[in-house]
Amino acid sequence: MSRRKPKAVFMAFGTKGDVYPLAAIAAAFASDQKQYNVILITHSAHESLSSHLGEKHVEFCAVSSPPVLSADQNNDIEGEAKSSFLLQKKKITRDHRRECFSLIERIFGDEPSLDGDLIVINFFALEGWSLAECFSIRCIVAAPYVVPYSAPATFERQFQREFPLLYRYLIEAPAGKVCWKDVDHWMWPLFTENWGSWRNDDLHLSPCPFTDPVTGIPTWYDRPQSPLVMYGFSKEVVECPAYWPSRVRVCGFWFLPIEWQFSCTKCRETLLYDSSGHQYEKDNLCPRHLELQNFVKDTPIFIGLSAIGSMGFLKDPHSFIGVLQAVLSTTNYKFILFTGGYEPLESVVRTIATEATLDQNSWSEDCLSLYNGRLFCFFSSIPYGWLFPNCAAVIHHGGSGTIAAALQAGTPQVVCPFVLDQFYWAERMHWLGVSPEPLGRNHLLPDKNDNRSIQEAAHVLSLAIHVALSSRVKTRAAEIAEKIFLEDGVSDAIKYLKEELSLN
Repeated sequence: MSRRKPKAVFMAFGTKGDVYPLAAIAAAFASDQKQYNVILITHSAHESLSSHLGEKHVEFCAVSSPPVLSADQNNDIEGEAKSSFLLQKKKITRDHRRECFSLIERIFGDEPSLDGDLIVINFFALEGWSLAECFSIRCIVAAPYVVPYSAPATFERQFQREFPLLYRYLIEAPAGKVCWKDVDHWMWPLFTENWGSWRNDDLHLSPCPFTDPVTGIPTWYDRPQSPLVMYGFSKEVVECPAYWPSRVRVCGFWFLPIEWQFSCTKCRETLLYDSSGHQYEKDNLCPRHLELQNFVKDTPIFIGLSAIGSMGFLKDPHSFIGVLQAVLSTTNYKFILFTGGYEPLESVVRTIATEATLDQNSWSEDCLSLYNGRLFCFFSSIPYGWLFPNCAAVIHHGGSGTIAAALQAGTPQVVCPFVLDQFYWAERMHWLGVSPEPLGRNHLLPDKNDNRSIQEAAHVLSLAIHVALSSRVKTRAAEIAEKIFLEDGVSDAIKYLKEELSLN
């Protein structure tokens, strides 16, 4: 009987910024290691990845859970509404874990595991750690950002009190073995009830990792290696402190293949291929998007909030557009707004255009201009690597992918963080000198759609843009871009995976 191929499963959950970088690594790994069967497990909402991955011989496997489960982000739901949301979240989590188990069982359950098998997870796919343990598969962590959650201040003290032997097991771990640094850095959620009951009831593992399922005492006889943790950012941008686990590897930013970043097939073909079908890059878009191409010749300011709308933060698109209009009325800036596929925002833009009695016959399906052609609204996607070098500044939410693209382009930034690692990136960009102080969310998305709120937000935003366009910030952004120019984060990630697996 022929020996089966080793399998590499990449399990990534969350928004596009959480998932797509791991998909890029999966595609690169499949191209480099053709003896592997490579699979990506993610949300069905990212189905658009499947064709790109298929070209690289990566299987796309979907789970039905949404990338984001949003209640009211201002935490003002209560009573029955809050109870209903919590019940919904519990059911989605239960179904999500069941689907993940079924997929991993289908992939690995038929035959004994091979030494070369692996599961690569991001920080929103922690179920992958326990599933890897259940099927005796090596587990590796890969994330395009620093850990987006921190252990409670009392975690270590409480852990030491509840699990004294396990705490000693981790503190006294020999070099290279899993230790307290791993737990403190990223593993700590695995020791909470949220995961413990699932591990015990459904996977028939011990509730706590590294303990015997029968006795509950640490597995002194079996000390696993400290897991490899790969980060998709640059050492020039993020400091790597000595207290991080010894098995952390910083790769450089994980940029997506440029052909993945087009929503318009004709633009992709026009930008990347000549008439003979040979790949190259130039500056022209397809005829349908010449208006976008011409607009960026004026070096506009980019504004994009990516998944912030779907997360529930952009409750009143009217006030957001009102802030941009107010800034335009007191400056000579031009804005290019990417709507991120958020339908309520796109609907408001179209309504404003209709009320302005614009010639609707001149509208493109995915772009239109407002306010005398000074706000260009784009409803699709184009590579940031093409767009950002043509922009004066980038106003955004602090997602790791947008951060990376702006740094690579050497374009000043204005960051308005909303959740998780976005606050870290916003502060880090200010510390590096490539952006002013982070905006508060009400300075981009006012809570009230009244003139005072909008004017106050517009004033703060205008001041931030003024700082971003200063010679000091421009110079610093160019310096950082030069430092990271030669980095190839995806290639470094493949190198570390091959070292881990002892592959050529």
